[in-house]
Amino acid sequence: MSAQCEVTAKQAAGAPMSVFERYLTVWVALCIVAGIALGQLFPNLFQAIGRMEVAQVNLPVGVLIWVMIIPMLVKVDFGALSEVRQHVKGIGVTLFVNWLVKPFSMAFLGWLFIRHLFAPFLPPDQIDSYIAGLILLAAAPCTAMVFVWSRLTGGDPLFTLSQVALNDSIMVVAFAPLVAFLLGLSSIIVPWETLLISVGLYIIIPVLLAQVWRKMLLAKGQAAFDAAMERIGPWSISALLATLVLLFAFQGEAILKQPLVIALLAVPILIQVAFNSGLAYWLNRAVGEKHNIACPSALIGASNFFELAVAAAISLFGFNSGAALATVVGVLIEVPVMLLVVHIVNRSKNWYERS
Repeated sequence: MSAQCEVTAKQAAGAPMSVFERYLTVWVALCIVAGIALGQLFPNLFQAIGRMEVAQVNLPVGVLIWVMIIPMLVKVDFGALSEVRQHVKGIGVTLFVNWLVKPFSMAFLGWLFIRHLFAPFLPPDQIDSYIAGLILLAAAPCTAMVFVWSRLTGGDPLFTLSQVALNDSIMVVAFAPLVAFLLGLSSIIVPWETLLISVGLYIIIPVLLAQVWRKMLLAKGQAAFDAAMERIGPWSISALLATLVLLFAFQGEAILKQPLVIALLAVPILIQVAFNSGLAYWLNRAVGEKHNIACPSALIGASNFFELAVAAAISLFGFNSGAALATVVGVLIEVPVMLLVVHIVNRSKNWYERS
């Protein structure tokens, strides 16, 4: 293990769960209320913000999304990719669940619940958009929050670090084709040009900027890097919450007319988390991986890079779209659902290790 990977792994293992992260569901709920209220009180202001676009990219949202994503990507050490061979089975299980099971299972659940079972209770003109949002949510594996979940289960920090670095590398090349393919299966057409612009703006450029920033900070020493990480830590969640206020200011009218929509969208997301985390956990046991590998594998397999999903949904379909709303529902339930998965894998350790 390289010295830098070892330091980063220790940081991942010991990073505390911040107040923002611990109560993310509460903050999101408050943003829903604040956004809806502000949208009703100042409709002209938010319409003006919505018109601030260049090449179909909303400038205020673009800035917020970069502030949201880049600080998290600074934490990712792509040097950890050299450590992937240490846990080939666990890595293989996680990649299988992340890229071959989760996106396709979500596309199926969207088709089953949104297009068929729940269709009578949803606005007909938003059905395709809701399904698109669910697909975007499932096509982006989680990054920074996984370190928190892994720590809470005593997961191997080096495995978590190497898996996150590998997922981010794959996402650069696989996100756009996978999303386009699954949307096509769902009869939802998205222009390739728009999709590639979103990938460039919200994956490739942030990754490059984050890694340059990371190298500049590390050149000043580990203490300077740690101080910078502590300082910019709240930026991501703060920018996410500001984005959600804007989004719900636009979505407020639709939500007030049909408040049941959020609960219905949560159903396929909850089923997807339970299925994929359980599958990854069981597969790791079947191939003989240790419990401290199976736990982060299950958590990575179940959670989502919801910041990217929100960004892509707004870029592709707009603030007022069902896709944007569907990705926000994923944000709303992320923390309580993942904490439940943490509780289950911790309580089942004896069963897992039983011969």
